[in-house]
Amino acid sequence: MAIDYFTLFSLPQHLHVDLAALEKTFYAQSRKLHPDRFASRPLAEQQAALAISSQLNDAYRTLRDPVLRTEYLLSLQGIHLEEQSRAATDAAKSTGTAKKQVAPPDLLEEAFELNMALEEMKMGGDDPEAREQLESARTKFTAMLAEAQLQLETLWTAWDTALDASNEAAQAAAVQAMVALLNRRNYIRNLVRDVTAALE
Repeated sequence: MAIDYFTLFSLPQHLHVDLAALEKTFYAQSRKLHPDRFASRPLAEQQAALAISSQLNDAYRTLRDPVLRTEYLLSLQGIHLEEQSRAATDAAKSTGTAKKQVAPPDLLEEAFELNMALEEMKMGGDDPEAREQLESARTKFTAMLAEAQLQLETLWTAWDTALDASNEAAQAAAVQAMVALLNRRNYIRNLVRDVTAALE
């Protein structure tokens, strides 16, 4: 069984991570696995060191990114945000189908109006009124992304506290709240991306 990324860095499965300590551990372990140290070793040892080094790089990249770290922890709990994942994006591209999006109910009306404005921009060129509406929407949705990040950090605290107390009910509640928040955040991020692309 593959070792999880937290264990690889001798960390508890906490979402609040000391990034300076993580970086220090990463560089220390990377030096031990440097290819030059294994140049005269048998091929099997060289390949094993390369595989561990690759896993270490993936783990570091994941744990230092707040959203990737949260998504990874959720994956350890058996939850994959499939409709928002890169795998779902790639699958949609390869089959030519639209990727399923989880639209937060409170954003349905705004998303509908935004899509209408995006269509107007595509059809009618550079309409100043549509451009102003899109600029306003981008500002609003960007602020919503920042708010989602703050909410996520609050949920990290709830998860870490529940984990330390071995409170499975509180852990489950934190997981459920993180899934809902990440789906919302990803949907908003996609709206910002679409508006930015239209404005540029």
